[in-house]
Amino acid sequence: MSTTPEQAASEVDPTQENVEDSNLAIIARQPIVDQHRAVYGYELFDRSTASASHTAASDAALLFNALSYAGTEALVGKKTVFINCTHDSLAGGHLELIHPEKVVLEVPTLPDGATQEEIDGRVPVLEALRARGFRLAFNQNALRRAYGNWMPLAAYIKLDMQAFKPELAAPLVKFAGNYAKATLVAEKVETPEQFKMMSDLGVKLFQGFWFAKPSLVKATTIRPSQATIIQLINLVRKQASTAEIEDLLKKDPTLSFNLLRFINSSGFGLSCEITSFRHAVMILGLKKLFRWAALLMTTSRADGSPPAVGQTAVVRGRLMELLATELLPPEECDNAFVVGVFSLLDTMLNVPIEKALESVALPQPVTDALLHNTGVFAPFLELTKACESGDEVVFARTAEALHLSNRQVNWAHLQALTWAENLNAD
Repeated sequence: MSTTPEQAASEVDPTQENVEDSNLAIIARQPIVDQHRAVYGYELFDRSTASASHTAASDAALLFNALSYAGTEALVGKKTVFINCTHDSLAGGHLELIHPEKVVLEVPTLPDGATQEEIDGRVPVLEALRARGFRLAFNQNALRRAYGNWMPLAAYIKLDMQAFKPELAAPLVKFAGNYAKATLVAEKVETPEQFKMMSDLGVKLFQGFWFAKPSLVKATTIRPSQATIIQLINLVRKQASTAEIEDLLKKDPTLSFNLLRFINSSGFGLSCEITSFRHAVMILGLKKLFRWAALLMTTSRADGSPPAVGQTAVVRGRLMELLATELLPPEECDNAFVVGVFSLLDTMLNVPIEKALESVALPQPVTDALLHNTGVFAPFLELTKACESGDEVVFARTAEALHLSNRQVNWAHLQALTWAENLNAD
């Protein structure tokens, strides 16, 4: 007999759960229901740490944990998933790992004071997401005149019941219906009167405490060692054969377990179950396998080294990748990422860097930067370390040598920190 998501998942009272347990992936979900109160979908929230911050990195962590750890079948069944996004995360590689038809991206409006140019500047990214098959949800602030270019892209408009008086409900619903060809969702519904009022006005979907408070779904995580993940990243970077990658997966059950759980989740969108490592690698492809391994690394602990080391390594990799995009071809940007991540390999593996690199096949420019501080990537690594340490002299010298402005470097550094923060939280 099949189980419902409610039966399959382990749900607990959010007020009683210890969200600081590093072995748990904890995701809160709140149902979105139709006018008959049947569940249409779930909005997901990351509760794996006590931090309430919402960043590009936490967006990536939420999707990754939902797909890899919590078991999407137990979490949402076949229902639609609604995920809150920052604008930074909309361009993130983690979105390449999921089936667009499974996910609605909730996109916020820009902060008050944003210019028309800034608002319209977001349209190409939103259009690209729509073209890939993602559905977009906007809040009622997007009904303002300034967001007129966003409206053709809206699949859903969420109306916050706490943000307007009851007498404004009818004109707001009418305006939204005329202004956007989108399904309306009344959210923060807390009374039966609010539900009846919005239902009578033709609203089709509802969310709020009157139906259900967010419940927590938890799963024990099984994380591979960072050393093993680094091996996988290395194999992918050198475009190893499927057989070589399959061999590594066979040697590490935690790595293979995570991969099969991820690729068989409903979020990935396959119609049949994948049981062989070889098939999983072939289905995923090297590009997505790299993204998956990089995210897995940020959520795993280094054996014997502080958890922050892995996070710092990923920040370095991401920063070097972003800096390289300004000056180098795309394939070299991938190598820049590897230089950054592997620059702390000695600390992560607790051996000298020369020893750490002995068993790793890397392109010569990558090795030159790591071992000899020479070659095309050396100044990028030096600049990245200067960002990390706050060494203004080295920062100024290397940025000038690379013809990068302070603004370009600082922006890239903020993006890299945002991408990686909270993913290694205790």
